[in-house]
Amino acid sequence: MSLTEFSVSAPAPGPAAAPAPVRPVKANARFMRAHPAHWIALGFGSGLSPVAPGTAGTLWAWVAFLVLQIWCTPAQIGWLIAASLPVGWWACTVTSRHLGTADSGNIVWDEIVAFWAVLWLAMPMGLAGQAIAFGLFRYFDAAKPGPVGWADKVFHGSGARGAFGILFDDLVAAGCTLLVITGWRYYQW
Repeated sequence: MSLTEFSVSAPAPGPAAAPAPVRPVKANARFMRAHPAHWIALGFGSGLSPVAPGTAGTLWAWVAFLVLQIWCTPAQIGWLIAASLPVGWWACTVTSRHLGTADSGNIVWDEIVAFWAVLWLAMPMGLAGQAIAFGLFRYFDAAKPGPVGWADKVFHGSGARGAFGILFDDLVAAGCTLLVITGWRYYQW
């Protein structure tokens, strides 16, 4: 066979076939066990709560932070939070793709890492202060006022950009929470 006899045909010109729509998948225990990213993004099961998974994820973050304080220094917790951001971005990207939805309410890693940041930066404070931080963070995350709503819209979508958006709006909610706590502490003294 000579080179002139061998030819590769190019695809026929025309409109590209649209990808088949992805059918959303229900997050459950079986889904969570199917991939390591699912464990992380679903907050080790806290995101599977049938009622208010974001609140359940934030409660899990609060308890986990209190346990981490027993074993880790503040610097170690800071490094854990820093490492949790890129790992969470990956986990949220994979999990949202596998769920077939841009921002499932079952994905709670964003609440976890953002509330860890709130507690890490606002500590030391007593249980009442932590409860106030919890309430403020849940308010900013759920109601999405002002900058949190903007952050939720600016990176919305699928893929890595959308997964960054999953994390970004919660980090902005954490920043708003910290601003309120800082203002309260400043005017209290």
